[in-house]
Amino acid sequence: MRPLLLAVAIVAAFSAGASQAREQTAPNMPVLPPPPMVPVDQAPVASPLDSILAGDWRSETNKARDKYRHPRETLAFFGVDPTQQVIEIWPGGGWYAEILAPLLRDKGRYIGVIPDAAKAGDEKAQAYAERNNQKLRDLFAARSDVFGKATLVEANSASPVLGAPGSADVVLTFRNVHNWVMDGNEQVMFKALFAVLKPGGTLGVVDHRANPDQPPAEMQSSGYLPEAYVIALATGAGFELAAKSEINANPLDTKDYADGVWTLPPRLAKGDVDRAKYLAIGESDRMTLRFTKPAK
Repeated sequence: MRPLLLAVAIVAAFSAGASQAREQTAPNMPVLPPPPMVPVDQAPVASPLDSILAGDWRSETNKARDKYRHPRETLAFFGVDPTQQVIEIWPGGGWYAEILAPLLRDKGRYIGVIPDAAKAGDEKAQAYAERNNQKLRDLFAARSDVFGKATLVEANSASPVLGAPGSADVVLTFRNVHNWVMDGNEQVMFKALFAVLKPGGTLGVVDHRANPDQPPAEMQSSGYLPEAYVIALATGAGFELAAKSEINANPLDTKDYADGVWTLPPRLAKGDVDRAKYLAIGESDRMTLRFTKPAK
């Protein structure tokens, strides 16, 4: 069986297991040559980020999360530079947008693809999308000197069009794949990611990483995803895995919380219950994956 068909089969197997919501061991993954790893201490430093990370448009709350999200090392690993056209998928309230938009302002272009709130699902999902979308618009409007050249476009995750085909140098998405899995839109979203990238372009993915033996059904409730499943989604859509990094790893994350990944900061779903314990663990253990769209 050809590699592409094999990857698609893997995705289908995982999806079927999740929809049946039964406890079972994840299917075996294909044996592939391991991609090169990039140690944190050897990741290149993107010097233009120095002043941006210290920018006065960033709240102290957001700056405090740098120690968990490692924006300097993560963007360097993904090869982001100020001359590129970069699309960020589902930027939420703008944590990465407030770094990427000023980085790309003068020589490149930042495009944030936000969910079409009217088509975001039930009333709760629609309200959540509306809040985040408005928060991002307000952020951009308040500092036109920083964000005035950034663009926001809406898309529907059930039938997404993320931009003109082959238009982006880099597409990035941070902690969104688990939401697409929960909505059942993961395969169509990865196909759309592939379509919008230029040949030879880069897809960067960060998400909560499950233990390899997590039952598929738990993808629908825990917020954690098996790394092998995300890789299979991407390769099934046509991408090639270029490298993965432990930049955003957290070995303290036990991944066994009744309220899923949202137990940990920044959500802290249990409120004051065991708050100090979860703050000591920090944010989730995360996979950091770089894919490329074949040049031909």
